[in-house]
Amino acid sequence: MIFETLLPFRDLIPTEDQKRAFINAVGAHREVLVERFAAGESAQVLVRWRSDFVDEVLQKIWSYLVENDGPRNLDLIAVGGYGRRELHPYSDIDILILKSSDGGDEELDGRIAAFLQFLWDIGLNPSQSVRSREACQTEAQLDQTVMTNLLDARSVNGRAPLLASLIEAIGPSKIWPSKEFFNAKMDEQRARYSKYHDTAYNLEPNVKEGPGGLRDIQNINWIIQRHYDRRTIDLVELGWLTAAEQEELLASRNLLWEIRFALHINTSRAEDRLLFEYQQDLAHHFGYRTDDINQDVEQFMQRYYRTVMGLERLNELLMQLFGEITLKGLKPSVETVNQDCRAIDGYLEAISPDLFQRRPLAIFEILLILQTRPKLKGIRASTIRLIRENLSQIDENFRNDPNACALFMEMLRQPFGVTHQLRRMNRYGVLAAYLPAFGQVVGRMQYDLFHVYTVDEHTLFVIRNLRRFALDGHRPSHPLPNEIFQDIEKPELLYVAGLMHDIAKGCGGDHSTKGAEIAYAFCSRHGIGETDTKLVCWLVTHHLLMSLTAQRKDISDPDIIHAFATATGDQRTLDHLYLLTVADIRATNPSLWNSWRDALLRELYEQTRWMFRRGLANPPQQEEKIAAVKKESLKHLAELGIKQEKILEIWGQVFTDEYFLRYHPEEIVWHTIALKAFDGNELPLILLRSVKHRGSLEVFVYASCKEAIFPQTTAVLDQLSLTILDARIITGSKGYEVHCYHVLEQSGQPQTDPMRQIQISTRLREALTGLQPSSLKVQRRESRQIRHFNVKTQISFRQGPQQSTLMELIATDRPGLLSKIGQAFSECGAQLSNARISTIGSCAEDIFTLTGRDGKPIAQAHQQEELREAIIRRIGAS
Repeated sequence: MIFETLLPFRDLIPTEDQKRAFINAVGAHREVLVERFAAGESAQVLVRWRSDFVDEVLQKIWSYLVENDGPRNLDLIAVGGYGRRELHPYSDIDILILKSSDGGDEELDGRIAAFLQFLWDIGLNPSQSVRSREACQTEAQLDQTVMTNLLDARSVNGRAPLLASLIEAIGPSKIWPSKEFFNAKMDEQRARYSKYHDTAYNLEPNVKEGPGGLRDIQNINWIIQRHYDRRTIDLVELGWLTAAEQEELLASRNLLWEIRFALHINTSRAEDRLLFEYQQDLAHHFGYRTDDINQDVEQFMQRYYRTVMGLERLNELLMQLFGEITLKGLKPSVETVNQDCRAIDGYLEAISPDLFQRRPLAIFEILLILQTRPKLKGIRASTIRLIRENLSQIDENFRNDPNACALFMEMLRQPFGVTHQLRRMNRYGVLAAYLPAFGQVVGRMQYDLFHVYTVDEHTLFVIRNLRRFALDGHRPSHPLPNEIFQDIEKPELLYVAGLMHDIAKGCGGDHSTKGAEIAYAFCSRHGIGETDTKLVCWLVTHHLLMSLTAQRKDISDPDIIHAFATATGDQRTLDHLYLLTVADIRATNPSLWNSWRDALLRELYEQTRWMFRRGLANPPQQEEKIAAVKKESLKHLAELGIKQEKILEIWGQVFTDEYFLRYHPEEIVWHTIALKAFDGNELPLILLRSVKHRGSLEVFVYASCKEAIFPQTTAVLDQLSLTILDARIITGSKGYEVHCYHVLEQSGQPQTDPMRQIQISTRLREALTGLQPSSLKVQRRESRQIRHFNVKTQISFRQGPQQSTLMELIATDRPGLLSKIGQAFSECGAQLSNARISTIGSCAEDIFTLTGRDGKPIAQAHQQEELREAIIRRIGAS
């Protein structure tokens, strides 16, 4: 019916009516495509149907515009995905117009140009090339991607004499022999994997190009096509896959086709990324419909991740097998390892195909051999397949076998290869079979912006980070962790804690508590002593304690340090917790770790270590800390030639005891020098400096008490795309305020550019002096991703230190958030003295230390409710 609307061409210049007829046909086809897909027809059928439709359209246009007076010595050839008849709704139409020669023929070139222009005009968006056979051969020889594209070539216009000669000219006996082509495709695959951080388990994966995606399937086919010099292949018939593996491969491909097809339909473009904005619709399309949309998305994405994990595994198996086959004809190097296995050209192989059925423990033994003999390259494809086929042998009897437990712990105790072995065990399915609880989190994502990897991938990154702390090569980027790791007597305890810390994610309830229960059972089964078991379980239960303390509490307060030290208990536990915390944060989100978090954790660690040396029974009093800070500050200032009388005069005019409790001596020295040189007539005083040990830019504002300082300052910093990490406000004794902010660029990098610092200082001065009227409105664009993760605004109050109130705010992180909150404080007469700013993905989790105008806590329910309403009025309830 669609083609009945097409008008025949009367000449070589299409009329508008003819063009409109083809546009309507292409549009009608797309509409039917959408209808059939919505009705449940599979993408497997529809990609073929679309390809056949495009064939017919191209044939008609070709015959009208190019061959209207008879066949010419040209071939219209489909290549790439179109050549394979795998055409998704908005995929490019890859075509090659193959000429008999490169000779000039203006009339023919004009016909080809008209043909291609007409395809663009009717919305088919061709990706075209026009070449002779010789030019194709030359281009293919220079570029393996051109060679690859031609592997799927087929004639569209029904005559293929030129195509046949091209296929002969680019055969493996002429260019790109099998082994060279294999090596080139493997280099390409490694580069592609690297682009996606060598993991398929990102929050917004690419269905086509990501590891385990459709490109991996195509790679398999291209390499084997080239090896056999065949246009079509049957992997089972050729002995590359078992029937079960072929079934898995096709089922996985069909699922990815469904997802990609749906992405194209939903976005009306060639979209291959599973972005957040599409994941909910896709979850519903695949039948995940509950009252919890997050759970729907997580279940759908877990299915996706497990699918690509299986494809990665098949890709690895076949690439390994191909590597072995390319060595055929050469005399292999064979080394007997033990009675059960041998090494062939550096790859381990089980001698007997029934080895794992007779002795399931041999699965662990082979893995341990590979780990303890670093010269071995890996496991042979046949043995990988045997392991996969015998996973059912890893049952309860196996898990409770002391020998199996001993072998597993031996792998964790090795000085090398721990991460590689655990990753291999996860790919082959061994880890999930041995630790069923771990199997529950394989491919499990969390639908937020904070956790960018699946739980299993994150866990393996944690262990990788812990391993790096042990290696001298990583000392420059991990100096303190590397130093501490040297004193860790049993690193395997850290690895067990890392394996278990998130193992109960998705089980409901507190994952830390449930994870500790799983860890206890693991330790009991694996012969870990009582004291060590207690440490592992404590680490799993409290693995978030250090990060929460450092980021959400005032670690300049001796009481906070004492409470943390008391909870930690001793230096051994502190060392393990610090290493696990750093490894955990760095494995959660590549953009989360920065010099600021590094400095906070290091400071908390060092202060707690000092507390242990002093003795928990003898905690320092605030008066003692204030006196010590003043003494050290005076010493440094005296060394700079500033008289003590002048110093004390400045301090008496500006600073209270609270100031000396919350600032370090080097900060106090900097502030004091600035105030000494300041004549008091040019308020506000604004100073900036790079703080190397914290990796941040410190912004110091000294001004007369004025309610709008905080909202004005935070608005300007936000407008300048700076991330505020920490804000401390001290109201002095003479009507002045000290505001101190630590900021980073939004990229997470510290700001060190002098011109940029001048810009920041100038903008702040203009805003605070009224030279430039400020509406406090932040124009910075909101992140695309944040729009999909609205967080319900939650505000709670509790008693704070020194007659203050702590207000905790959880809300969606939006441009201008802090400024709006500051405006609410001003409206309600709340005085801000401290703010701990923490943004986790799309969620702002900030804590503010407040008093009323009278300097007393905001303790009355009506005061708190008034402040809550004022904040929600400005930032919204979600």
